[in-house]
Amino acid sequence: MIETLLIIEDEKLLGSELSRHYRQLGWDVVLVSTLAEAKSLMLNKNLEPLLILSDMNLPDGNALDFMEAVKKPTAYAEWLFLTGYGSVPDSVRALRLGAYDFLEKPCDLERLDLVVTSAARSASIQRRVVEQTKQGHRRYSPDAYVGQSSQAQGVRELLAKLTNVPFSALIIGGESGTGKGLAARILHYGGPRAQQPMIEVNCAALPRELLESELFGHEPGAFTGASGRHRGLLEQANGGTLFMDEIGEMPLDLQAKLLKVLEDHKVRRLGGEKEISVDVQIVAASNRDLEKMIETGDFRADLYHRLSVFRVILPPLRAALDDLDELVPLFVAEYNAKAGKQVKHIPAEVWQKLKAHHWPGNVRELRNVIERCVLFSDGVNFPVQWLQLPNKQQSSDMALTSEGIFLPLDGSMALDDMDRYIIKSALEKTDYNLAAAARVLGATRETLRYRVRKYNLSVQE
Repeated sequence: MIETLLIIEDEKLLGSELSRHYRQLGWDVVLVSTLAEAKSLMLNKNLEPLLILSDMNLPDGNALDFMEAVKKPTAYAEWLFLTGYGSVPDSVRALRLGAYDFLEKPCDLERLDLVVTSAARSASIQRRVVEQTKQGHRRYSPDAYVGQSSQAQGVRELLAKLTNVPFSALIIGGESGTGKGLAARILHYGGPRAQQPMIEVNCAALPRELLESELFGHEPGAFTGASGRHRGLLEQANGGTLFMDEIGEMPLDLQAKLLKVLEDHKVRRLGGEKEISVDVQIVAASNRDLEKMIETGDFRADLYHRLSVFRVILPPLRAALDDLDELVPLFVAEYNAKAGKQVKHIPAEVWQKLKAHHWPGNVRELRNVIERCVLFSDGVNFPVQWLQLPNKQQSSDMALTSEGIFLPLDGSMALDDMDRYIIKSALEKTDYNLAAAARVLGATRETLRYRVRKYNLSVQE
């Protein structure tokens, strides 16, 4: 790929020599003698140079003023300045504005070549980051939250507003599978922090000790096995967004530490002596009712109020069945592309079954159903036989008898729903005695207590 080098030089002989030299090295060189010409090319004719090599003082102004004026449209371009009248204030200002280097004339051509090569490499990396960010922005615009129901439209409008607000913290609520991760990415990539990192952590997937180390980091020797320094996720997300999924599963003592970070904007690594300043936007998500958890003492009220600057509640799919009209064709097209299938026609019988289903697993369950059907398809018709959705009679086939618990294995229940039903049934059978229910299920009291809290069930200690 031939890259563009913009040279701004009013000395004709020097400009011609530099232009000839860098054309021979494979650059697409654009030579101008005034800042007005350069401005016209960059702002009016969309010239996007990878590198800008400019004299400092030109007939129509100072190149540093020009750089400051056009820096945003050329976010990834590197600037090199040549001047015969170098001064400390100019060099300091150039570097403060982000110039790659500041060289005095006459400059040895071999040295200039080294600087140009290094600057071009830096600009290429920056351009790649900018392009990846733009792709993420396009992929995760508010329109990525698909649906034509009034609920989906309301969520889209709220997400669009929030991407224009520099919020510090936010809570996304909703059942499992409703798209909380998608909403978090929309908020990050559509907002002012889009070019900064987005770090994700599932608080339910890590044990307490590992979660603390992952979030806050640690110094060597902080605990057994801590042989090196580890930057925590809060540090890694500095300037960007930390998405904390299932925050309701975070232990209370870690909730207190997280609150202190949010209040002070400083984090201390485990075993560390100094605090490190961080600027992090927190997006927290939970499929549990955090307000009820506050009442039972399982979630800190002060942390909840600090996080809930804004709240986004995502509707369950059963409450927005009109969204199926957009979601189903979208998922069919996605898995057609992935598997090389040609499913184009969705029979009326399929639509009837899809809209009659309760969708306990929400959009995640729908995606899995569509994936199975497309992968098993043999032609252009959507295969109704692979839907495997229960009718209303089948969906109520759960039963607790003296011999055991019977559950439907036809896709009508999500795994979490089965887990909750089993635990609830065992508690009912043992008069809500935790120890007795644990013995019935062959589990430890600690494991059962964790799941009881997860599903917000009642027990007797």
